[in-house]
Amino acid sequence: MTWLMYIALGAFAGTLAGLFGVGGGLIIVPVLIISFKLQGIGGDLVTHMAVGTSLATIVFTSMSAIHTHHGRKAIDWRLAAMMSVGIVVGVWLGGYTADKLSGPLLQRLIGLFAWVMAAQMLFGLAPKGGASLPGKPMQAAAGGVIGWASGIFGIGGGSLTVPYLTWCSVPMQRAVAVSAVCGFPIALVGALSYVVHGMGHEALPPRSWGYVYLPALIGVSVASMPFARLGATWAHKLSAVALKRAFAAFLVIVGAKFLLFPG
Repeated sequence: MTWLMYIALGAFAGTLAGLFGVGGGLIIVPVLIISFKLQGIGGDLVTHMAVGTSLATIVFTSMSAIHTHHGRKAIDWRLAAMMSVGIVVGVWLGGYTADKLSGPLLQRLIGLFAWVMAAQMLFGLAPKGGASLPGKPMQAAAGGVIGWASGIFGIGGGSLTVPYLTWCSVPMQRAVAVSAVCGFPIALVGALSYVVHGMGHEALPPRSWGYVYLPALIGVSVASMPFARLGATWAHKLSAVALKRAFAAFLVIVGAKFLLFPG
């Protein structure tokens, strides 16, 4: 039943990754917290292992979504590369920051973050007028901030990257495609950060690599890759308005779980 649960979670998260460019982290993390507790993994370790494992699964999910978006020629590779320069530094620091936070505090921060992102998408809280895309140094700096937050919350960065790029007048489908690319360095460097910071922890369960739990990583990743392609295909068939509304509704639900019912 545990393996089936991880596979089902991977299918759902993979679809979200391709559809929204979010990497599925905001749904993987809360479900992993529940599953880890059912397995007897307790204490502050639960949240950090869920975040670290989530980032590790997004490595595979993002590769699948990137393949589909690239096939549709939707990726601005120069923009993705510049943002990734800052992402690499930011996401490593995000893993270090999260390691210093307690589990319940980390969950509440994730919930607050999800609700803020939902409000931004639903009500258009970004500055009006449509900013232009900044120069390369600012693109890298934005990537650093996105990477830092993503490393703390265990996400692929889509809930920050997509609103940021759409605010910079990047079309929604193109923003989702660039977000999918940026999700790869976020996930890879972030997962390595959680591996390093979790090494040697006395309460780690068997088959763990730092804060990454290998059975969950394998189960979720196997199912997420094919379903990420499905989600990416759907993303190109929906309107920008529909994508924003669906994305916001998804964030409201996840935020309620973390903010109102942590632990």
